[in-house]
Amino acid sequence: QVQLAQSGGGLVQAGASLTLSCAVSGRPFEQLIMAWFRQGPGKERDFVAAISWRAENTFYRDSLEGRFTISRDNTQSLLHLQMNSLKPEDTAVYYCAAGATRVSSYSQVTRSDYYDYWGQGTQVTVSS
Repeated sequence: QVQLAQSGGGLVQAGASLTLSCAVSGRPFEQLIMAWFRQGPGKERDFVAAISWRAENTFYRDSLEGRFTISRDNTQSLLHLQMNSLKPEDTAVYYCAAGATRVSSYSQVTRSDYYDYWGQGTQVTVSS
């Protein structure tokens, strides 16, 4: 059984930086496409970023590229999301996700229904 354990998050002021991490177990990490999603209050779960098996490709929500960086450490089975210049509108529960099936198009990795496994979620609150 694949398990995703998230850490990081919390309450920060606007302009601050924060790093989220996701530790994966139960399946070879390098076989998984990994991603971050977020769900703001009263909103749907939205794609944030994704990264391919060996980090050769990264994908970002258009509005977040440049502020957020997704990375992975295949030796430690860890996924990270570095978030800089945080804004109040970044306030959300953030989820890591893992996909175990091959994709026919990288557009699939922006869809929540592609992913097989999810972390427990971690709250990020940005105060103004």
